[in-house]
Formats: sequence, structure tokens, C-alpha cells
Amino acid sequence: MRLTSVFLTAAAAPDVGVIASTLRSVSLRQLAASALLLVVCIVLIRLILRAADKLSERGWIDRTLFGFLRSVIKIVLLFVTIMLVAGSLGINTSSLLAILSIAGLAVSLSIQNVLSNIASAVMILSAKPFRAGDYIVTGGQEGTVLSIGAIYTNIATFDNQIIHIPNSQITSGSITNRTAAARRRVDISVSASYDDAIPTVRQALLQAAQHEKILPGEPVQAFVTGYGDNAIEYSLRFWVRPEDYWTVYFFVLENIKTCFDDAGVSMTYPHLNVHFDRVPEGVRTPAD
Repeated sequence: MRLTSVFLTAAAAPDVGVIASTLRSVSLRQLAASALLLVVCIVLIRLILRAADKLSERGWIDRTLFGFLRSVIKIVLLFVTIMLVAGSLGINTSSLLAILSIAGLAVSLSIQNVLSNIASAVMILSAKPFRAGDYIVTGGQEGTVLSIGAIYTNIATFDNQIIHIPNSQITSGSITNRTAAARRRVDISVSASYDDAIPTVRQALLQAAQHEKILPGEPVQAFVTGYGDNAIEYSLRFWVRPEDYWTVYFFVLENIKTCFDDAGVSMTYPHLNVHFDRVPEGVRTPAD
């Protein structure tokens, strides 16, 4: 790394000398004109970015793509501004471009992880496994996508914590998008006593799955999934829109207990029954 720095410094030295000699010959008039040009460029950059923000607010540009494109546009405009101002000062822009290229190479060698995140951002924006507003699970984290930046993807959890996930971590692992499809199935598992008839339990479960946001064109199913040590296991399945998932889930989960009580169905818990068939001879009981 030290040899690379020495090489880059030596390569940039002649161009730096040329630029320094040019700056010493700059007149006050040129300096004032360059300052005015700089102010105009800054104002134009702000106007362009403000116009881009308005386009995003109107929905003309995808929100997921907008954050990344805005950063790229700003960098390009700043680079053009530097070149214009340098040209107005009489600086040879080819020499300045050479210096910036060498500096860019040196920076790229020292920020490889950052460049990896930028490349991952491009992959995310091109493949589109998710967009802003989607609910995703990745890298052990889950939440609603707020924005996809050049370095980080920002998500908000249910308790409104903002998590910044490096883009390279997202592309290197699996991504679960829970809101990409138009519908989502709700699965609720419960158990009931062996003493309760299976048709009675199934009917109570179907009765519990009564909510206006359950999709009417999709089947509502209740069936036995297993026989445990203390109870029969059941599963209740129905379909909702992704944005209604948790609202309907919690309502039906609570309603199951009410419907079981109305139908006389017992929700069992782990227990142990001990039966004494006879008392061995010679063993004294508390009654004795």
C-alpha cells in the first residue's frame, strides 16, 4: 500500500505543479468570474435536485430508485461544477482530470467495502427483489424498507427502530419479501382435548375465522395436523392481503378462544395423570 501511495504521488506531481503555476497567474477579474460561476452552479444544482424531489413526490420516479439516482446525479453535477470553475480559472482541465483520476484510484483502493456496497445497491435496484414500502426479512433483521441508498438499505421495525443494513450483506444472503405478492396466507396452530369431537373443533375454528378483511374468494381451512401427548393439534388457514396480515391474525387468534368456549371445546395444556389400580400388599396408605 505504501508503494502504491508513492507511485500515485510521483505520477500526480507534474500535474500539480502545472496547476499551481496557473493559479499564481490568475487575475482578480478571473477570480471574481469564477466565484460567480461557482455560485450559479450551486444554485442550479439545488434547483435540479429540488425538481427531482418534486418528481419523486408525484410518483413519476420509483421511490426505491430515486434515493440512489439522486446521489449519483449530485456527484456528477458537483464534478461538472469543479471542471467548469477550473476551466474559468485557466487551469488545464485535462491535468485536473488526471489528478482526479489518480485520486479516485487511490480512494478506491482504500474503500473497497464501500464500493462493494455501491455495486450491491446497483444489483438490488436492477434485480428489484424489494422496493421501498415492502416488508422484508434479511440477515436476521426484518422491517419495512424506507430507502435503498448507495451504501445502506434502511428499514423500520414494528417498534419504529431504524436499522441500516449494508447492501453487500443483503445481496450475499437470502431475502424474504412478505409483501411482494397480492395475498398472504395466515396459519394459526392450536390444540384441543381428545375428549372433544373433531368436527366440533373444526366448526369452531371456521367460525372464529370470520373477519371482513379475509379474502372471500379463497378457501378457509381447518384440519388436524397431529396427535400430541396431551391434545390433538389443529391448523387454521385463510388468506388476506399483506397489509391486513397482523390485524386479522390477532383478531382471529383471540376469537378462537371465544368460539371454543361457546362450543364447549377445551384447550388443553401439558399435564400428567397418575392412576393407582391397586395398592401392593404391605404398603400403608394415608387412610390407614
